[in-house]
Amino acid sequence: MLLSGLNYTLTVALFAWLLAFFAGSIVGVIRTTDRRWLVRLGNAYVELFRNIPLLVQFFIWYFVLPGVIPSVKHWVVSLDPTEHQLVTAILCLGFYTSARIAEQVKSGILALPRGQRLAGYALGLTQAQTYRYVLLPMAYRIIIPPLTSDTMSLIKNTSVAYSIGLVELFFRTREMGEITFRYFEAFAAATLIYIVISMIANRVMVLIAGKKASPIALVQHEGRKLLVDCGLFQGYKQLRLRNWNPLNFEPSEVDAVVLTHAHLDHSGY
Repeated sequence: MLLSGLNYTLTVALFAWLLAFFAGSIVGVIRTTDRRWLVRLGNAYVELFRNIPLLVQFFIWYFVLPGVIPSVKHWVVSLDPTEHQLVTAILCLGFYTSARIAEQVKSGILALPRGQRLAGYALGLTQAQTYRYVLLPMAYRIIIPPLTSDTMSLIKNTSVAYSIGLVELFFRTREMGEITFRYFEAFAAATLIYIVISMIANRVMVLIAGKKASPIALVQHEGRKLLVDCGLFQGYKQLRLRNWNPLNFEPSEVDAVVLTHAHLDHSGY
């Protein structure tokens, strides 16, 4: 019984996350452009979905919108009730989470040096190409930790879909408890399932963070701060550096450091 509810939970979480990621990325980008009306539109979007409680948003999507928009009502009537609940849960959770992701994408882009944007323009890239090939790849690397937290929150927020009748995991848990009167066992099992799927999502995001981690580090050498590439060496402890003070990791974590010839005399190795 719980596994049938888990199927809906995972379906809602997956499609809502995809919607949240793409919508949040678009809104986050337009909030960092030089067009004020787009920035204001993006700000209004974030404030709207971030400041309304999730439960209230579920009721608005499920009960209010079909009643005030005739085309939506006609479309909803043509759906199976379970399909209506599933689509509503995906849209509601997707747009709710997209407001948080939009704020993270904006922060990630603004955390980058302004020279990154100017370098893209200097290469002849358009604004869209600068975001696509220069800014967003680096911004996504920065926001992976908070994005991991929101992914786990999204999985747990799927339980609110119980309020509109979707037979997800929490719905099945309540149903099992009411049928068997063994509420402790039912909720203990549901708790364990939520922990497992949340931790799996966490490990997947950590794996992605490790694969996409930037190999560029800031180091200090003879009083100078230099950017170095630590990603060219794959083995650990192959080369120990003398008179180096890495600013963002322990010396034991440094494999090797490679700079351009103009920055460092190789006699320093």
